[in-house]
Amino acid sequence: MQDFLDWLGDHEWVAWLGLAFVLGIVETTTVDLIFLMLAGGALAGALAALVGIDPLWLQIVIAIAVSVALLGFVRPVAKRHLRTSGSTRTGAAALVGRKGVVVEAVDSERGLIKLAGEIWTARCYDGTSVIEAGRDVDVIEIQGATALVFEADPR
Repeated sequence: MQDFLDWLGDHEWVAWLGLAFVLGIVETTTVDLIFLMLAGGALAGALAALVGIDPLWLQIVIAIAVSVALLGFVRPVAKRHLRTSGSTRTGAAALVGRKGVVVEAVDSERGLIKLAGEIWTARCYDGTSVIEAGRDVDVIEIQGATALVFEADPR
């Protein structure tokens, strides 16, 4: 056992890699990116040991500093990217909130607008307005192949 500890003292980077590996495995069960950032710090400790930074306390300081930096700067950005990637709207849902131009007067029953380069059937969202041709509209909702619109603010 003492021979192993002596060898490990001469090859500290192996212990750092083992710690990084264990932290990486723990991350797979939590999926919160905390242990992944700590594993990054352990990898920095391994790199420090590998390049010859000898005192163990300095390797520990480097590992802690890198872990804190990863937790403070990289993790929030990564979490933000993970959260927003699923909210991308596609298809007709992506047209909600866009502007269109009335091609044929739009009322509570019928009308045509040009939206995203295509002609869409449209109805007034409030069910009472009449929007004349040439006016800008905001798409409030898409129901099937019909856009429910409201006259855009002239600003």
